[in-house]
Amino acid sequence: MSEELMGKRIAIVATDGFEQSELIEPMRALRGAGATVDVVAPHRGKIQGMQHHEKGDAVVVTRSLEDVDADEYQALVLPGGVANPDALRLDTRAVALVRAFFEDGKPVAAICHGPWTLVEADVLRDRTVTSWPSLKTDLRNAGANWVDREVVVDGNLVTSRKPDDLPAFCQKMVERFGAAAG
Repeated sequence: MSEELMGKRIAIVATDGFEQSELIEPMRALRGAGATVDVVAPHRGKIQGMQHHEKGDAVVVTRSLEDVDADEYQALVLPGGVANPDALRLDTRAVALVRAFFEDGKPVAAICHGPWTLVEADVLRDRTVTSWPSLKTDLRNAGANWVDREVVVDGNLVTSRKPDDLPAFCQKMVERFGAAAG
């Protein structure tokens, strides 16, 4: 196990409908680098993963949104899946948590449809990002410069397009999270 994230606590915020690989693989990479990882969701219990259009595995929720504060974490991950970020961007607690990470200058990583929540948090103005292609117009309308690349790092923000990009996404996420203060 690598130790570049030893002592860091990372939140993965998701809900039902998350793309399974986009939560599991970053969680595995973060834990492998020594981080403590919490799966944070709007409700307690489990959240249902998806493998594209098919039901995947359920994941145990470590903490609910009502019980967390950005001050407890050094970084944030937002997995994709269509239903997951669409529901999160309607949850004022999730949006406020995301905004707090940006206000505090903490690193955030979002993949695929995950940046939809960033749009609602109004944190993308003048940032270069990537995502699943169908979000391009939404991200541009939110003031972002959208590009079609495997992974994009803009300051403390790491974004990727899709599950095929997970190796590059996880590598850059761990690097960025490890380089961040705190």
